Amino acid sequence: MKKLLTILYFSFLIVTMNAQPVELNTPTGTIFGTLQVPDVEHPVPVVLLIAGSGPTDRDGNNPAMKNNSLKMLADSLFEHGYASLRYDKRGIAESKDAGSDESELRFEHYIDDAAAWIEQLRKDNRFSKYIIAGHSEGSLIGMIAAAKTQADGFISLAGAGYKAGDILKTQLAAQPEPVKSACYSSIDSLEAGKTFSEVNPLLYSLFRPSIQPYLISWFRYNPCEEIKKLTLPVLLVQGTTDIQVSVQDAENLKQAKPGARLVVIEGMNHILKNAPAERQANIATYTDPVLPLNDILVKEVTAFIMQLQQ
Repeated sequence: MKKLLTILYFSFLIVTMNAQPVELNTPTGTIFGTLQVPDVEHPVPVVLLIAGSGPTDRDGNNPAMKNNSLKMLADSLFEHGYASLRYDKRGIAESKDAGSDESELRFEHYIDDAAAWIEQLRKDNRFSKYIIAGHSEGSLIGMIAAAKTQADGFISLAGAGYKAGDILKTQLAAQPEPVKSACYSSIDSLEAGKTFSEVNPLLYSLFRPSIQPYLISWFRYNPCEEIKKLTLPVLLVQGTTDIQVSVQDAENLKQAKPGARLVVIEGMNHILKNAPAERQANIATYTDPVLPLNDILVKEVTAFIMQLQQ
């Protein structure tokens, strides 16, 4: 047991020592990330990891939940001989100052940032292939950036297969009829590219005037249409106990991109870890930074990268 603990300790040290801070300069400020590169003499594939929505940082955490999912994925890639770069999106964590005023933020800013990271990585001769892996909302960001940069591969991790406006309507369907009607009307207006000044006080946090331009920019993208544009290998990964994104989402993406490899993992939830379907027990994993990633996920992701090298 002591020998095993020693091996694990030194493995942790190796990962830590090979994690280096990196920066991306943008017109509105600096975006900060972490680059992990195996200590090898030949060029290796590098994976750009894009976090999901909300205040989710480069490690897959937010102020209320620490699960280290994206950090664990980066560490797993490193252990398999692959490099990775993960970053705090503009306005989040260390990249907070790069976030412009909320009224100025657009979904395209996230796309452009991801594309800029790939272009920066291309200048580094330590890398042989450039893969984008987007988690949750990061999937849509990633697939558009992958087309824009002509990346070598794209991985969707629990990515939505519906437009954001449709997802919101589904989530709000159980609300009382007056609230539901007001929400649907607001979503329809934003999908048409129209802002509105009068907002129901109960819906202010969701449809406040300052966030409406961003929602308009986000709502215009349909992931099933965007994934059709990719002319590169695609891996779609979805868990069966994901309480935020369904297997149907992944199947929608697969239908739109028949050549993609779809992997549905039994018992994996939204943060890429094993979890029961029962809601409270599932949510409990969101605050467990020690619970490991689903092992099938790691095998599928690394196998996909290996195939890109052949």
